[in-house]
Amino acid sequence: MSSIVAQSHYIFGLRTGVINNLCYFDEQTVIFPCGNNCVRYNIDQRWQRFIPGTEKSQGMLALAISTNRRYLAVSERGEKGTITVFDLQHEQSRKRKVLSGGDVSVLEFVCMAFSPDSKYLIGQAGAPDWTLFYWMWEKQKVMASVRTTGPTNPISQVSFNPQDNTQVCVSGSGVFKLFRYTEGVLKQSNILKTESQNILCHAWLSEERILAGTETGRLLAFESGDLRWEMSVTSRPAPEGSEAEGSAAQVRAPRVTAITAYSKGFVCSAGPGTVCLFEKTEEKDNYRKTREIKIPVDPCSNEPSQAAQQEIVTLCVSPSEETLVTSTDKGQLYCITLSSAEMSKGEEAHFEFLSHSFHSNSITGLSTCIRKPLVATCSLDHSVRVWNFDTNVLELYKEFQEEAYSVSLHPSGLFILVGFSDKLRLMNLLIDDVRSFKEFTVRGCRECAFSYGGHMFAAVNGNVIHIYSTTTFENLMNLKGHNGKVRSVVWSADDSRLVSCGMDGAVYEWNTLNSKRESESVLKSCSYTGVAISSDGKSIFAVGTDRTLKEIQDCQILREVAADDVAYTSIAVSRSGRVLFAGTAIGTVRAIKYPLSIQKDWIEYQAHAGAVTKMVITFDDQFLLTVSEDGCLLVWKIIDKEGRGLKRDKDVTYAEEILITKSDLEEKNQVMLELKTRVEELKMENEYQLRLKDMNHNEKIKELSEKFMQQMESLKTKYQVALAQCFIDPSAKSVVSFPPESTGNQKLMLEYQKYQELQLKCQRMQEGHDGQLQALEETREQALQDITLFYQAQLQEKTHLLSHCQDESRQQVREFDETKKQMEEDWDREVHNIRIKYERKLREEKEVSLRLKGETGVMKKKFSSLQREIDERNMEIDKLRVELQKLQGFIKALEKDIMDLKKESKERDETIQDKEKRIYDLKKKNQELEKFKFVLDYKIKELKKQIEPRENDIKEMKEQILEMEGELDRFHKKNTQLELNTAELKLKLKATDKEMHKEMQRVKDLEAFVRRFKSDLHNCVGFMQEPKQLKDGIRELYDRYVQQSDVVDIVGVDADIQREYSRQREHLEKNVASLKRKLAKDSEVHRTQKVKIMKENVSLIKEINELRQELRLVRAQVHDYESQAGVNKRKQMLASVRTQGAGQVARLNFEEEAERIIELQRREIQRLRLEIQSQGQIHSLQTSSSTTRLPTLTA
Repeated sequence: MSSIVAQSHYIFGLRTGVINNLCYFDEQTVIFPCGNNCVRYNIDQRWQRFIPGTEKSQGMLALAISTNRRYLAVSERGEKGTITVFDLQHEQSRKRKVLSGGDVSVLEFVCMAFSPDSKYLIGQAGAPDWTLFYWMWEKQKVMASVRTTGPTNPISQVSFNPQDNTQVCVSGSGVFKLFRYTEGVLKQSNILKTESQNILCHAWLSEERILAGTETGRLLAFESGDLRWEMSVTSRPAPEGSEAEGSAAQVRAPRVTAITAYSKGFVCSAGPGTVCLFEKTEEKDNYRKTREIKIPVDPCSNEPSQAAQQEIVTLCVSPSEETLVTSTDKGQLYCITLSSAEMSKGEEAHFEFLSHSFHSNSITGLSTCIRKPLVATCSLDHSVRVWNFDTNVLELYKEFQEEAYSVSLHPSGLFILVGFSDKLRLMNLLIDDVRSFKEFTVRGCRECAFSYGGHMFAAVNGNVIHIYSTTTFENLMNLKGHNGKVRSVVWSADDSRLVSCGMDGAVYEWNTLNSKRESESVLKSCSYTGVAISSDGKSIFAVGTDRTLKEIQDCQILREVAADDVAYTSIAVSRSGRVLFAGTAIGTVRAIKYPLSIQKDWIEYQAHAGAVTKMVITFDDQFLLTVSEDGCLLVWKIIDKEGRGLKRDKDVTYAEEILITKSDLEEKNQVMLELKTRVEELKMENEYQLRLKDMNHNEKIKELSEKFMQQMESLKTKYQVALAQCFIDPSAKSVVSFPPESTGNQKLMLEYQKYQELQLKCQRMQEGHDGQLQALEETREQALQDITLFYQAQLQEKTHLLSHCQDESRQQVREFDETKKQMEEDWDREVHNIRIKYERKLREEKEVSLRLKGETGVMKKKFSSLQREIDERNMEIDKLRVELQKLQGFIKALEKDIMDLKKESKERDETIQDKEKRIYDLKKKNQELEKFKFVLDYKIKELKKQIEPRENDIKEMKEQILEMEGELDRFHKKNTQLELNTAELKLKLKATDKEMHKEMQRVKDLEAFVRRFKSDLHNCVGFMQEPKQLKDGIRELYDRYVQQSDVVDIVGVDADIQREYSRQREHLEKNVASLKRKLAKDSEVHRTQKVKIMKENVSLIKEINELRQELRLVRAQVHDYESQAGVNKRKQMLASVRTQGAGQVARLNFEEEAERIIELQRREIQRLRLEIQSQGQIHSLQTSSSTTRLPTLTA
C-alpha cells in the first residue's frame, strides 16, 4: 500500500439538503455535515474532528443526536437506506450499530429521532411507502413499524414525547398524527383533519403540548392530539377585510421552517432571514413575542440584501441555553448569544457567522501560491474567496455580478487571476478588498494558470490557449491544436513547457518559448478532465472518462491503471514524486503509490458529497486541498504511516507583506492624523478641565480646613473648661462659693451628677446582661448535653443493630461455608465416582487398544504388501493413462479434423449452390444486358444522327458569330474615330472659350479706357470759356488716346474675327448633329444584333444542357453494362472451369467482340465529350463578351 497517507485536517462548508443538519454536542462543540463527513467543530478553540461517511454512500439525508448527547444517528442513501449510530464519547467516534428496514425494502430514511432515555430510535422511511420504524437500536431490533401517510403527503419531521418513550409525533403535508407503542404495535392515538395545512416542523413544549409551524406562517398548538389555539408568527395580526385581502396576506405570510423549545418558551423561524423568540407569559397557555433576530446584510456581496433572504433550515439551542445557532438553505452557519439578544431590547438583534462565510454553490476553481499560506477558490455563486490553510480562516471574500469559472493565484500571493463568463480579470489582493486592475477579452475562461515564475499566465478560450505576459499584458502566443474544449493546463517546474488536455482526447505538451508542440498523445475514446506533470517533467499523468489513470512518456502511454468503475475527475502529484492523489466522480479521494503498479495499490478516503472538481498540493508538500460540486473546501494533512509530516527540502518562510493602494493608504493616514489631532485636543481639554477641578477642589479644601480648624479651637477651649470643672474636688464645694450669676457651672455640676447616675445604671445593666449570658450558656450546655445523650442513644441503637447485622452476616457466612463444604464433598464424591467409572473404561480401552495393536501389526504387514502391489498397479495405470491420453488426444484431433472437413465440405457445398444460383442469375442478367446493349446501340446511333445536324447548325452559328464579331470590330473602330473627332471639337471649343474670355477682358479694358476718356473729356469741358486751355487739353487728349494705325487695325481685325467665328460655329454644329444621328442609328442596329445573338446563345446552351443530361444517362448505362460484362466474364470463366473447357472458342470470340464494341463506344463517347467541351468553351467566350448574364451550364 501507499507509504504516504492523507488525514482530514480542516473543512470549510456546510452540506445543505440534510434534515436537522446542526446540533450541539456540548456547550462549545457543534456537529454539522460537510461533504461526506460529519464535523465536530469547537467554537472557542476552532478545531475540527471528523466522522467519515460509509463507503458507497450516495449522501446523507438526516442527523439526530440523543438526549444525553452521547450518540449520533446518521441517515444515508445507498443501495438501501441505512441509519448508522456513532458513539460520540469515544475519541474516534466509534461506529456502534447500523440499522435498516430489515425485510422491508427501504430506499432512504428522511428523518429520525432518539427516545428520552436514548434506548430507542424512530426512523421515517421515504416514498413510496412512508413507513415509520421503531427500533431498540442497541439490539438492532425492529420493535414495530407502521405506514404513516400516502404517496402525496410527505413527512417532514418525527419526534418522541420528551417524558414518554412510547409516544411518537409525526407531521408533514396535511399530516399530524400521534402514535403510541403498545403490545408490540404502533397505534394512532388521535384523529385530526389537517389536509389544508402543510406542517413543516414541530416541537414538544411539555408532556402534553406540541407546537407546529406551517407553510402559511401559522403556529398551531396541540394538546393531547387536539388543536387548542393558533396564532400568526408575524408581529402584526392578519388584516380583517375582504377575501382578496386575506388571500394576499396568506401569500405574503412567512414560512415557519424550524421550531425549537427552551425553558423560557420557544424559538421559531419567521420567514426569510428572521427568527422570533417567544416567552411564556403569566397567563395560562399564552406566549408573547419578545424579540426578532435577523441575518445581517452582507457588505461583500454585490446584492447586500440577498443574504437577509436566506431561509432558516435548522435552529438549535446550547445545553446551557446561552447560545442559539442556525443553518440556512445557502449553506451558512450563524449564531447569537441569547442574553445579548434579550438585553438589546431597543436595538435590532443580528446573527453573526459561527465560523466563516462558506460557498453556496459548486466550486469551479482552486489555486495556491508559494510565498503565502493562501488558497483561492471561485464558485458559481459569483464569489471569490481567499482562505488561509495555516490559520484556517477566511482572509478575503468578494462577490461579483458574473459567474466565476476559474482562478489562479500569483506565486507571490499578491495578485489573482479570475476567469468570468464575460472577461478574464487580473486583480490585486488588497488588505481588505479584491480589486480589478486589468481585463482581458477572454470570454468563458474555464482554465487559467500562472507560471511558477509568475511572469506569464495561460488562459483557455474554448480550444485555444492564450499565453500572456504578466508585466506587459501582451499576448505572447496562442496555442492552437485541440479540436475540443481544453479542460486542464499545467506548467512545468521551469516554465519552459505547458501541458494541456481536452475533451477531444488529446494531451499536448507545448514549448512556451517557440509555441511549438513538442509531444502529443491522442485517444479519441477518452474525454480528458485532468492532467498533471511530475516534478522532473518526464512523466505526464492524465485522467478522463474512460475510468483509468494514464502515465504518458515520450508520446506513449507507459502505464494505465483502472479505477474500478469510478471515473477520475482530477489529479495532483506531490513534488517529492512519492504519491499521486486522484479525485473521483463520487467525491472520494485516492492516494496512489508512485511508481504506478498494475495492482490496485491505493488508499481511498471519504471526502465530498459530489464530484471532485479541482485538487492541488501546496508547494511544500504538507497539505492537499480538494474542492467539489458540493461547495466544500477540504484541507488534508499529508503524512507518512507513522503520523509524521513529509520532510521539507528547506524551511519555507511565508511572506507577511500585503498590498494597499496609495489612495487607501493616504486616506488611512489622513484618518489617523485626524484622530491624533482629535486625541491631542481631547487631552488638552481634559487637562484644562482637570486643572479647573483641582483649583475648585483646592479652594473648597482650604475653606473646609479653615472652618474645621476654627471648630477645633472652639471645641478645645470648651473641652479644657469642662475638664477643669469636672475635676474640682467635691469637698471644696462648701468652701468654694459660686456667685449666683454663674449658672454655667451649676449646669456642669448637674451634668456630672447625671453622668454618675448613668454610669451606675450602665453597671447594673452590665450585671444583668452578664447574668442573662450565664443563663443562656447554662441552657446551651444543657441542650448540648440533651442532644449528646439523644445521639449517643441512637448511636448505641445503631451499634447494637450493626452488631446484630454482623452476627447475622457471620451466621450466613457459616451457613454458606457449610453449604459450600457439603457441595464440595458432594462434588468430590461425584468426581470420585466418575473417576472410578472412567478409569474402568480406560482399562477396557487399553485392553482393546493392545488387542488392536496386535491386529494393526498384522494389518500393517498386509498393508505394506498391498501398498507395494498398489504402487506397481498405479505405475502401470499411469503408463496406461498416459497412453490413453495420447490416444484420446489423437482421437480428438482426428475428430476435430473430421468435423472441420465436414464443415468445410458443407460450406463448400453451400458456396457451390450459391455460386450456381448466382451464375444462373448472372446469365439471366447477361441476356437482359445483351438486349439492353442492342437498345443502347440503337440509341447511340439515333443520338449520332441527332448530333450531326446540330453540329452543322453550330458551325453555321459560329460563322454568323464571326461575321458579327467583324461588324462589332468595325463599329468599335467607328466609335473610336468619333471619339477622336469629339475630342478635337472639345479642344476647339476650349480654344474659342479662351479667345472669348480674352475678348471679354479686352472689352472690359476698352470700357475702362472709355471711362477714363470721359473723365478727361469732362475736365476739358470745364475750360469752355478759356479757348487756349481748351485747345491744349484737347491736344493732350488726342496725344494720349488716339493713334491712327491702331484705329485701322482694330476695325479690320474685329470684322475678320466675327466672320471666322460664325463660320466655324455653323460647321461644328452641323457635324455634331450628323454624328448624333449616326450614333443613334448605329446603337439601335448594334442593340438588335446583340439581342438576337443572346437569344441564339440561350437556345444553344439549353440544347447543350439537354445533350449533357442524355450523355450522363448513356454513361451510366454504359457503366452498368461494363460491370455486367465483367460479371458475365467471371461467370463464363467459372462455367468454363466446371464444363472443363467445352465451348471455349465461342465464348472467347464473344468476349473479344464485346470488348471491341465497348472500346469503340468508349472512343465515341470520348470524342463526343471533347466536342461538347469545345462547344462549351466557345459559348463561354461568347457569354463573357456580352454584358447580359446567361443561364449557367449544368455539369
